[in-house]
Amino acid sequence: MKFVTSILNRRAVMTLAAASMLAGVMHSAPASAADVTIPIIVKDTTSFYWQIVLAGARKAGKDLGVNVPELGAQAETDVNGQISILENAVAGNPAAVVIAPTEAKALGKPIDEAAAKVKVIGIDSGADSKAFTSFLTTDNVQGGRVAADGLAAAIGAANGGKVEGKVALITALPGAGSLEQRAQGFKEQLKAKYPGLELVADKYADGQATTGLNIATDLITANPDLKGIFASNLIMAQGVGQAIAENNLAGKVGLIGFDSDEKLIKFLNDGVISGLVVQDPYRMGYDGIKTALAASKGEKVEANVDTGANLVTKANMKEPKIDALLNPKL
Repeated sequence: MKFVTSILNRRAVMTLAAASMLAGVMHSAPASAADVTIPIIVKDTTSFYWQIVLAGARKAGKDLGVNVPELGAQAETDVNGQISILENAVAGNPAAVVIAPTEAKALGKPIDEAAAKVKVIGIDSGADSKAFTSFLTTDNVQGGRVAADGLAAAIGAANGGKVEGKVALITALPGAGSLEQRAQGFKEQLKAKYPGLELVADKYADGQATTGLNIATDLITANPDLKGIFASNLIMAQGVGQAIAENNLAGKVGLIGFDSDEKLIKFLNDGVISGLVVQDPYRMGYDGIKTALAASKGEKVEANVDTGANLVTKANMKEPKIDALLNPKL
């Protein structure tokens, strides 16, 4: 209990520190018509994926002459922390706010309240709110379909063209809009196109790679004839990839992950991972700030923007377009 309390206390300190820094950035800036502040709030400032989003936002700030405070909690599970950061950001009277909601239901009302005072631009994941001025994201349902196609192709390649057998889905956290949509698309595509693939497990984890590792290990033990797994975000793909590697099942159990980092790219090169559904987080960050600036000026912006998803395999990972997604300039 002391350990848990210590973690919570540290998170509270981090949240207050972020709020304090934001207030300093916003209120110390000179009062100039050309001086605009648009904070971006991500789910987890420590994750490689979100660092790419922040890099895109940072570049947009430089190109457009906008102050872009880079905010977010220390973990995607810290929903209350993100709500506090959003409330403090709005209190600083920015021109607009860009946010990737951590949890759809919990962030709905806070976003409604924020949007009553300032333009709110959503990126990556949705929330139970209709107050976004614009929403930029991967079509996550389509991303799930792409994952199903990739997994079917991997299973067919490993089994003489036969696309059949048991498969599993592992989701990092319950209630996250983007993850639920990926799961939806994956299951819909299995049902529509691959009747030979049987979904024998649909598991939720707690956002930790070690939990993904444990779930995958248990699934492999319980289903020695398992043919494939879809791990629907970066952290789960890390854990499940480790389970595949430790059990010497590379090339025997297909694995499709979502997003990329150095570890997942190595798994892809080594044949541990069959494919990665890769988004364009840099574009989300850059265009999120660009759209927020336009909206703050009263300009018309698109209500919904699809930033795209691509299936990356060992065969296409060196193509210029794919390489730019795998190796963004931070």
